[in-house]
This record gives sequence, structure tokens and C-alpha cells, in this order.
Amino acid sequence: MARSIPMGNKRLRMTGFADEASPRLEAQIAVTREAGWNSIELRSIDGINICTLDDAAFAVVEKTMLEAGMRASCFASAIANWARPITTDFAIDLADLKRAIPRMSALDTSLIRIMSYPNAQWEEKDWRNEVIRRIGILTRIAEDEGITLLLENCDGWASESPDNLGYLLETIDSSALRVVFDSGNTISHGGSKELNWAFYRAALPYIQHFHIKDCRWEAGKAVHTYPGEGNADVLALMRDLNGRGYQGMFSIEPHIHSQIHTDTSGDSEVVQVEMFRTYAQIANSIFDQLQL
Repeated sequence: MARSIPMGNKRLRMTGFADEASPRLEAQIAVTREAGWNSIELRSIDGINICTLDDAAFAVVEKTMLEAGMRASCFASAIANWARPITTDFAIDLADLKRAIPRMSALDTSLIRIMSYPNAQWEEKDWRNEVIRRIGILTRIAEDEGITLLLENCDGWASESPDNLGYLLETIDSSALRVVFDSGNTISHGGSKELNWAFYRAALPYIQHFHIKDCRWEAGKAVHTYPGEGNADVLALMRDLNGRGYQGMFSIEPHIHSQIHTDTSGDSEVVQVEMFRTYAQIANSIFDQLQL
């Protein structure tokens, strides 16, 4: 069930991937608190995904978060992501989801991010059908457990085109499967601003969470930027979404120095913390400017 968030409450409506500032949970909490927010979009702690931490490690995470007055806005799982193509043993994703469910409850979130399985040289029809079968099963579990899967417009079959995204959502047709729209992914994958808006329009009826990310191409490669400095039309997307009565959260995923999916961290933790701090300040300014 979607959390009701008061409009204009930056503390409750803004969140972010604080593992891009530091792998250490204490530092993640510190930069989040400094931004004026009370939640983290939890992805990894000490380089290990929140869904795959062992129980003892998660117990430490839970204790540390609760003592700090911090909750999880969402679990950013690795289910169906860039590292798990369609040939991946489905049991791995099932185990991640089932392990995550009580942890999500402990940290006060009902949202978990998934993707839609990159291809592994399968025929298009076979790939599509298996993606829909798997995500359908995951969605039924989510329905039974009262949680929501957030499908990200990132790697996988549903992110190949706006039509694919719409087809998957319409075919599964469940309130337990919604979208986290990432404003920068289309650009970072080589798409145009127009294609980004097309993905947004396809996702619009289902958007329950929003990733603030910006990107442009330089010398043939994607360069992630601060919000408003790239080609993703971030502010226009946020303005449009908010104008339609959106009541979800806005989560920063900078990708400027630390890119989890490429297994690189371009700078020291001191530099990454400063990057996150600046990114959060800009995002907070956008929040005020757009009267979110």
C-alpha cells in the first residue's frame, strides 16, 4: 500500500541512495540526516545488497537505523537487474524477495525495486514470455505479502521500449506492480530526450517512486551530472509529475562518482560524500523551486 506523504514536507518526501556517498551505514545515515531527510533508499551496506546480507549483519543494520530514527524509503534489490540476465536461476530472485519482506517491515517500507532481466541471446518472444512469467510470480508474492514491486525503467525487457514497458504492466495488471521512474536511465543508455518522455508517458499511470538522475553524452560515453546539467529534462519531468497529483517520494541516485553497476568508485569517500552533499542540496533547491 502506498504511503501517504504530506505535500511540501521535504523531510518525508526526499530520500536517496546514500551508498553512493559511502559503503558504511553510519556515513550513509550522516549524509542523509545532513540533507534533512529521514529515510534512505537502501541498496548496499559495505558492498553487500540489503536483500542478501546475512541475518546477523541485517540485525546490526536494523538496530543502527532505528536508533538513528531513520527508515528505509525503499529496498533497491538486485532482483532481475543488470547482473541477472534471463538465464539466471529464478530461485535466486525468489530467495531475495522472501528474505527482504520481513526486513522491509522492520525498516518501515512496503516498496522494493526490481528490473526486468537483460537478454542472454534468447529469441525475443521467449525472452518476453519468461520475463512476464517470472515477474508475474514475484507480483503474486507481493500481493500476498502486502508489498509493492517497483519496476525500474533500467536494464531488461521492459526497458527496451515504452511499448514493452506498457505491455508488461498491462499484462500483469496488479496494484502490487508499480513503476519507479528513473529520469536519467534512458539518456545513459543512449536514448534521446524524446524517448525519455515516451518512457515517462508509458510509465505515468503506474509511477509510485521517482529517481532523480541526470546524464548527457560526451565523446561517445554517458556522463552523469548534477540535476539540470544533463539532457534528461529532470525538472520538467518532476514538474509535470507533481502537477498531476503525484504523492510519492523523490530519490536522488547521483551516479556521478560511484556507479554500482560498473563496480567502480571514481574517488575517495571524502569526495563522494561531498558529491552527495552537493547533489542533495541541489535536489532540495529543486524541491523548493517546484513547490513539491
